[in-house]
Amino acid sequence: MKTIDEHIQKDESEIQEAKAQGNESKLHHLEDELNSLKEYKEHHPDDKHDPNALELFCDANPDEPECLVYDD
Repeated sequence: MKTIDEHIQKDESEIQEAKAQGNESKLHHLEDELNSLKEYKEHHPDDKHDPNALELFCDANPDEPECLVYDD
């Protein structure tokens, strides 16, 4: 994806497909991802890029060791 909005649209359409197929595990995964994307977009309204999994994780968990940034 090029933008977060494209990724959100893609996940929303895939959620509909997963519901139609009765694929509960895929549906759960996509809903979690969609919620993370929407939360990220809410926290970064001017940022249009499609965040990767680490960016989503760190947005939700900024105090985790993987997310800490140290100044030299």
